[in-house]
Amino acid sequence: MTTYDLLRERIKANEPVALATIVDGPNVGAKLLVTTNDEPVGDLGHPELTRIVARDAVAELEAGRSGIRNYGPEGQTTPEDLVNTPTVRIFVESWAPPPQMWIFGAVDFTAALAKVAKVLGYRVTVCDAREVFATRRRFPMADEVVVTWPGPMFDTRGSELSQRDAVCILTHDPKFDVPAVKGALGTKVGYIGVMGSRKTHAKRMERLAEAGVDRPEQLERLMSPIGLDLGARTPEETAISICAEIIARRTGRATPSLRSATGPIHGDPIMHS
Repeated sequence: MTTYDLLRERIKANEPVALATIVDGPNVGAKLLVTTNDEPVGDLGHPELTRIVARDAVAELEAGRSGIRNYGPEGQTTPEDLVNTPTVRIFVESWAPPPQMWIFGAVDFTAALAKVAKVLGYRVTVCDAREVFATRRRFPMADEVVVTWPGPMFDTRGSELSQRDAVCILTHDPKFDVPAVKGALGTKVGYIGVMGSRKTHAKRMERLAEAGVDRPEQLERLMSPIGLDLGARTPEETAISICAEIIARRTGRATPSLRSATGPIHGDPIMHS
């Protein structure tokens, strides 16, 4: 089976797949087929080049991006620093929708998180039941602003979410955050983060138990307090800590999450409420 046959099968099966092709430099035309789960198929002429391109192609695929990347012939990522060495230009074409981030709660932190998520290639949806707050004027960077409660949102669209996606719940309203957590846990979404102090989260856990959400494997999926333990204070710094945690969870890296730390959260006063 050829590379194109495999590519065709992946696309027909609606599975994310990327094709890396050398368009300039040694071995022009060499191809590498990359998915998020299986071993890459193909050879770019040097094992290190193949390994590095496969790694970078997975990152492009997870973000749903296509574009040209430059390397040295042995996979060097800064070919401009090499003397008398040809640059290998590789076109990475991704067949995948961008990952989604659903942000629940039209609060001050939402705009900052939406901006950072867009930089990372996410399709951002902001959801809040309060029509006066959930407006395009407040969140022009979002791809979609939905005025609804979490339950209907997950009932109608929860099946869209996959391991590549994220749900961030930034509200402290029990009428909103408990249904949002419950709805997110009913999907295959890869990241569920919930804002609030340790005291707030403890009270939330009690309300979740009352709502029938108490299995350890369910609660283990919740990242709360949300974000890495970076000492974030502003909404922008908090947004970076949240997105950094999402990346770390996706790549399996051990990082200092606020959930695993102790003591107060060193951030904006709203984080302590």
